[in-house]
Amino acid sequence: MKTSFNKYLYVGFLLLGLYQALISKEYMQAAASMGIGLAFDPFNTEQKWDDRPMWQKAVLIIHLLLVATMFVLAFMTNSK
Repeated sequence: MKTSFNKYLYVGFLLLGLYQALISKEYMQAAASMGIGLAFDPFNTEQKWDDRPMWQKAVLIIHLLLVATMFVLAFMTNSK
């Protein structure tokens, strides 16, 4: 896929996940949406991980941590 199209899909799934987490309080759906968003790498997909700038690595790792946080919230709120 083209990188510019990936950016739109990445941002779209990220915003959908944030809406599901903050407004709807559906944390499992938010984790799924944000996780799908990671599949659409918004940066240069031809570039190896080791060659990427540190800020791009940080964005993707923080996004992954946000997905993990949504999974934890989903399990904590369902275990009543």
